Amino acid sequence: MPVQNLRNLSSAALVALSVSVTSTLGLAAPVAANGLAGAYLAGRAATYESDFSAAAEYYTRALVRDPKNPVLMENVVFAQLAQGDLDRALPVAQRLWEMELRSQATNMVMVGDFARRGAFVDILARDLAIRDIHPLVDGLLTAWAHMGEGAVSAAMQSFEALAEDQNLRPYAQFHQALALASVGDYEGAEAMFVAEDGKLTRLSRQSVLARMQILSQLGQNEKALEVLSGAFSSGFDPALADLRGRLEAGEALGFTMAPGPVEGIAEVFFTMGSALNGQQADDYVLMYARMASVLNPDHVDAVLLSAELLDKLGRFPLSIATYKQVPRSHPDYYAAEMGRAEALRRSAKPDAAAEVLAQLAEIYPELPQVQVSLGDLLRQQEDYTGAVAAYDKALTYTPEQSPSRWFLYYARGICHERLDNWAEAEADFRASLALEPNRPQVLNYLGYSLVEKQKNLDEALDMIERAVAARPESGYIVDSLGWVLYRLGRYSEAVGHMERAVELMPVDPVVNDHLGDVFWAVGRQREAEFQWKRALSFIHSGEGDGEADPERIRRKIEVGLDVVLEEEGADPLKVANGG
Repeated sequence: MPVQNLRNLSSAALVALSVSVTSTLGLAAPVAANGLAGAYLAGRAATYESDFSAAAEYYTRALVRDPKNPVLMENVVFAQLAQGDLDRALPVAQRLWEMELRSQATNMVMVGDFARRGAFVDILARDLAIRDIHPLVDGLLTAWAHMGEGAVSAAMQSFEALAEDQNLRPYAQFHQALALASVGDYEGAEAMFVAEDGKLTRLSRQSVLARMQILSQLGQNEKALEVLSGAFSSGFDPALADLRGRLEAGEALGFTMAPGPVEGIAEVFFTMGSALNGQQADDYVLMYARMASVLNPDHVDAVLLSAELLDKLGRFPLSIATYKQVPRSHPDYYAAEMGRAEALRRSAKPDAAAEVLAQLAEIYPELPQVQVSLGDLLRQQEDYTGAVAAYDKALTYTPEQSPSRWFLYYARGICHERLDNWAEAEADFRASLALEPNRPQVLNYLGYSLVEKQKNLDEALDMIERAVAARPESGYIVDSLGWVLYRLGRYSEAVGHMERAVELMPVDPVVNDHLGDVFWAVGRQREAEFQWKRALSFIHSGEGDGEADPERIRRKIEVGLDVVLEEEGADPLKVANGG
């Protein structure tokens, strides 16, 4: 099975073995009222908001008043590590280490410091009864520390001992292959991949890239290209395109994954962070990603993982700054800038995000995903003209056989519809359906638009019925079905669908407004007025999407729907009570 563009690996077995950072000390929180309580509570609040800088500051203030409190110490260590600041975490971690209290964050910081100083003997001397981090991490650290000491045989024995646990075996063998390659034994490293019949290659993106480097060092660029093609999808990724070009040119890729024991230890933390990503709390995973990038600043995947986690935690300025650590010369600059644009968008800076994407489009003018992202952003900002231009370029560079073309036509069609370019919009929606005839969102959008324009109502009904069959729990689509039945004069049939739509989307003003119209059509005027008032209240509360017209709703409440339709030049409703 192809790895696609996988940057993270996951394992339920590893999650089951993981230790929660919030309970590593097993001590109660400080409750003293001598001035530290306020700082402690402020630190707790900052930690809850993932504001690591503020958390570090407040916990440090509390620690000044209670310098021997281990809970405060660990919180300071964690907050500094989450920011990627090992130097500021270290002094407090050393004090906890000397107190011989079990703290996972502290143990990570101390091991990281040992590794960067080359003090591998101190890693080996740890008492794992209190200095442990995680069974997989500790086993790999022991093996890499032996490598750092020059004891290759001892390292191999440690890897093999760890591999006896079937849950940990793939990770142990992957790192054993890295260790062999780090001392120039590329034949032995490749033998590890071959012996596992491709299992290691499928482990993660990192394992694929490592094998490609190993094969290239063995002069087997053709086989490396086969591994590349077999592992990743055909979508254009600048980093993978760079590797492919270099391999095809006959260049020998350097072994950069773990050229030495420090980089190997960095890879240990990245392996663990990747495995737990999406399985454990983001701030917990962040510790592993940060340690990997501290030990190996060139580990761009660790930088990207850190930035992604910070984005998910809502720490947008820190995420943006982390993405910017990737230099423009690096093949993964594209991935970093795409991430930075998304973080800017999520931090309510759409103009800055659009600028990032526009600049990226200049660097990669033929990369459709940049134009798609730019088009999506501009569409969300209601710059439909700019979005159309971006989607035009995306379609130009998207292969005819690409499975994503249906969406590009659909998105561009929405923009044309909002610009009142109906001919172009309808052509795009139909082009989208020609590629994907059963896409419910396209069927619904085109069907609903036809209803609003009073065109091809029978065809519109068929489209929307197919959309509802595919997405029966979508309030928008069920609303469309009720509305087309209303437009067709089938008022009694419309009632049930509109009531169901309101059940699915109870605070949507448009859906409530529609139900009011349907109630009026079947002679249930009092219920209609109630629904219109509900719709109006949701507009005022900010729950709506801006499509419901509050003035029109007020007028309906005041004089009724028949009069409003007459005022608008439409035929008044001629329905008997009950439809």
